[in-house]
Amino acid sequence: MTTQVIGRKMYLAGKWVKRDRIIEVRDPQDNSLIDTVPAASVEDMIQCIEEAKEGARVAASMPVYKRMEIIHKAADYIEANDEKFARTIAREGSKTIREARKEVKRCIQTLRISAEEARRINGETIPFDQMEGSENRVGYYYRFPIGIVGAITPFNDPLNLVAHKVGPAIAAGNAIIVKPSTLTPLSALLLAEAFDEAGLPPKILSVVTGYGSEIGDVLVTHPDIRMISFTGGVEAGEEIIRKAGLKKISMELGSNSPVIVLEDADLDEAVESTVSGAFWAAGQNCIGVQRVYVQESIMDAFQKKFVERTNQYCVGDKQSELTDMGPLITEKEAIRVEHLVNEAVEAGAILLTGGKRSGAFYWPTVLTNVPEECRIAKEEVFGPIVLLYPVKDLDTAIEKSNAVNYGLQAGIFTNNLQKAYKAIEKMDVGGIMINDSSDYRIDAMPFGGVKKSGLGREGIKFAIQEMTEPKVVCFKLCN
Repeated sequence: MTTQVIGRKMYLAGKWVKRDRIIEVRDPQDNSLIDTVPAASVEDMIQCIEEAKEGARVAASMPVYKRMEIIHKAADYIEANDEKFARTIAREGSKTIREARKEVKRCIQTLRISAEEARRINGETIPFDQMEGSENRVGYYYRFPIGIVGAITPFNDPLNLVAHKVGPAIAAGNAIIVKPSTLTPLSALLLAEAFDEAGLPPKILSVVTGYGSEIGDVLVTHPDIRMISFTGGVEAGEEIIRKAGLKKISMELGSNSPVIVLEDADLDEAVESTVSGAFWAAGQNCIGVQRVYVQESIMDAFQKKFVERTNQYCVGDKQSELTDMGPLITEKEAIRVEHLVNEAVEAGAILLTGGKRSGAFYWPTVLTNVPEECRIAKEEVFGPIVLLYPVKDLDTAIEKSNAVNYGLQAGIFTNNLQKAYKAIEKMDVGGIMINDSSDYRIDAMPFGGVKKSGLGREGIKFAIQEMTEPKVVCFKLCN
């Protein structure tokens, strides 16, 4: 595909600006140049934060109906230009055009939910007379915006994950500065375009394109940034926590998601759901299926069906309506995944299908007999790899599911309500899907994990709670 490179501007405090230094945005499918974006400097980020201080004051004073109106208008703009947004996602990232269209729909919903939740930022009355001597006091608390939110977003959902930070921040009356991935900045800039067209006052939103190694520390450490909302890898998350100082932190750091399939499950449904959950967006999905624990009595049947369904996946051109899976985000990432698979096979794992790489493409891969000490069994692969394990019973499956340092989401397939509730109680995760894979989420639900999967919760209502603080008001009444 031929694209005219026009040189995109970044959105700095409500103004579209260019810079002499640029970052090339390339299609991982063929490494073709899509466009360029400015490489922001430290001075740009400092200026942005200074401007955002005024933006935070404007946002906090904006009436709720106006916030709602602007967010809805931004959603309307995306809806009117949905194919433009989808094509951008599919060009700069790993998603196929069908996957990209679904992300656009989710982004629209994320913004509409954000607008609606703006009217539900509620407080409540406090019965101060519950304490002796306070009989003549009455009061309440309400929630107020924290100020400036710094958001750092990854490449795998370059539009909707940004919306999950921008929508709640604006709904809550904050200013927000987004530092998107250098691999997929165009979708974030399109979101800024939507808010600009919707009439968002200047200085409330910035999308600053630049290298994290150059401008990230300024955003993370600056004392006027009152919250960092980060989605990405564990190592980067831990580094941010060490540097951030006294501010709120919200982190979604990925997982190594398990799914349990018991002998009473609907086998076809379990196979279809787990295959889709494993290979969506080329497996670059924080809640994607990585480990499947199957009861021994149905292991052979499940494995056969799983491999057959995996082999039906069409890998190829992201823009084709027929393609099920595109490339990984870079060839470097595909090579990393290839090394993990080869390492496991050398340690005794059995390759059932896949294990093939071409450039940034890595074919859907299924392994069994993977030693538990292998990195691929313990770490987040973030690629189209799934491991199948036979287990004796539910207790064993739960024990093995919990035996990693992650706990974002899990799934279990069973028609036994008692067993489902046992898994609900015993699995160390932030969310568990019954008769569905781990790869299920709606944008209104609380989303986050335990252990190294992160801190806090996203999902609009819950993100707004994180992005506001309660203020107590107490009246002492005259006798």
